[in-house]
Amino acid sequence: MTAETDLLERVRDKLRTDTAIGFDEASIVLAISDGAFLVDGEVDDVSIKRRLLRVVAAVVTPRPIIDLLHVRPAQMMADGMIGDLVRDALLDEPALANCRLRLWGKGEFELVRDAPFTTGAIDIRVENGVVTLDGEVSGLGQKRLAGALAWWVPGSRDVINGLGVAPPEEDNDAEITDAVRLVFEKDPFVNPDQIRVTTTNATVTLDGVVPTVSERDMAEHDAWYVFGVEDVVNRIAIE
Repeated sequence: MTAETDLLERVRDKLRTDTAIGFDEASIVLAISDGAFLVDGEVDDVSIKRRLLRVVAAVVTPRPIIDLLHVRPAQMMADGMIGDLVRDALLDEPALANCRLRLWGKGEFELVRDAPFTTGAIDIRVENGVVTLDGEVSGLGQKRLAGALAWWVPGSRDVINGLGVAPPEEDNDAEITDAVRLVFEKDPFVNPDQIRVTTTNATVTLDGVVPTVSERDMAEHDAWYVFGVEDVVNRIAIE
């Protein structure tokens, strides 16, 4: 057995120990390419993707990881429609009102909005259902909110949040907690007054009581959508 084959088997064995991932039932391909560890395929939701990549990183680090793993979309959509919906979501968000927006289409970025008092700029590109956000915003809260809004678009298979922050901000658990609470407030399917959010070492813990399983699951997904979250512990009870 070669060293690469042994590494692949160790990763597979580790993934099988986490029942939340459901590795044997999922359409996941693991490979080693030019020294990097490649993860490809499609999973049911963002929590599985994040947990799977965390397990892989724990085994293969410091080997680089090529992440081609996507989330099965709630609705199949063409890239153009996904881009339009992400654009509209960012346009409608008051917290991003002073950001210049551009959308990739027909081989170039088309200006969507040029704010009179610009404090940031966001470029939107969609390829094969993967939304990429590039540019610069004025705070980590804006960066995280923009990413969550992109995730909420039904056709999104993944969101690559490449937004920079100027001036730079030091990230911490309190920033993550504030961002998760803000995302809850923006989500019409989640009642933020019923959920308590705490963060320790980038692990978000959700406590509280909600009336339905769907709201409980949506709250967890919202937390996973927030940039910088490493893990989510969902202790929300059903009323």
